[in-house]
Amino acid sequence: MASLAEKRMEDAEERPVDPNTETEAVARPEELRLLEALLFASAEPIDQAALAKRMPDGVDIKEALAQLQAEYAPRGVNLVRVANKWTFRTAGDLSWLMTRESTETRRLSRAAIEVLAIIAYHQPVTRAEIEEIRGVITSKGTLDVLLETSWIRPRGRRKTPGRPLTFGTTEQFLTQFSLEQLGDLPGLEELKGTGLLDSRLPSGFSVPTPSDDVALREDEDPLEAGDTLDLLLAPPAEPETPPDNGGES
Repeated sequence: MASLAEKRMEDAEERPVDPNTETEAVARPEELRLLEALLFASAEPIDQAALAKRMPDGVDIKEALAQLQAEYAPRGVNLVRVANKWTFRTAGDLSWLMTRESTETRRLSRAAIEVLAIIAYHQPVTRAEIEEIRGVITSKGTLDVLLETSWIRPRGRRKTPGRPLTFGTTEQFLTQFSLEQLGDLPGLEELKGTGLLDSRLPSGFSVPTPSDDVALREDEDPLEAGDTLDLLLAPPAEPETPPDNGGES
């Protein structure tokens, strides 16, 4: 594919130049046109390495992406990086234009939002560990809802008695919340500033720094063939129940 791109650049160099457009041609390198075409043609975001393989030899893909991003910054469509991949998106301030075409989505319950936040910050984490953090029993239905959104996934099985499933977030989670990486999740001070955390927190309280490493940890075993099927066929659990100490769900 690189040879084809190089041929396109050679043809562009040999093509007669109109004096009226010569300045524009010089100002906008051919590799930007090639990069632009690749990104527009792709139905999914593309990572930098994949783009580099499709470009002519010698092209600084990082610089080319930066130039293209700057070029599109004031336009109705922006070049953005989501989950370490590149794609074109409608400019954020114009999202209202798509309101009529948007699909009405089901609102997540408070319990689902809490569980999602715990998984995002504490992954890999088991259901029992989620319950310990929340202080309430988490129904299977809550995890089912999050699995249906494709924002979380079973990662593996903890190397403990019962071998419980561990959960983590997905690339769709990053895309949904416009995050480049999990490290972009708000930290302690940011959460306090938004009012999502009580300012009178106990001393030593901290917010974990989530890791983007998808590799299994030493205390995790790989999933087995029937694990995902078991999740789909398991009967629904009882509604969430607060423990004896009166915790809320």
